[in-house]
Amino acid sequence: MAYSCKIHKESGGNELHIESGGVLDIKTGAVIKANGTQASVISNASVAHNLNSTFSDTEAEAALDALGGKINSIIAALKGAGIVALS
Repeated sequence: MAYSCKIHKESGGNELHIESGGVLDIKTGAVIKANGTQASVISNASVAHNLNSTFSDTEAEAALDALGGKINSIIAALKGAGIVALS
């Protein structure tokens, strides 16, 4: 079905559709919530050490674990907002 309006509700109003060429523009200060709750803050990733000859396996493992934790937090936030499927 062709729509003249790029943003519309389906019959029954249970879904909002944005067709090709339509735009969802979320302004500064606006938030996306899931069940009334905005995703928690995810702190910035930081560089603990410069890579050099003294960078130990233990330090590398800790840095990768910390990075993995940040990535998992981002994935959880996307799932919580319904942007990514739960499984």
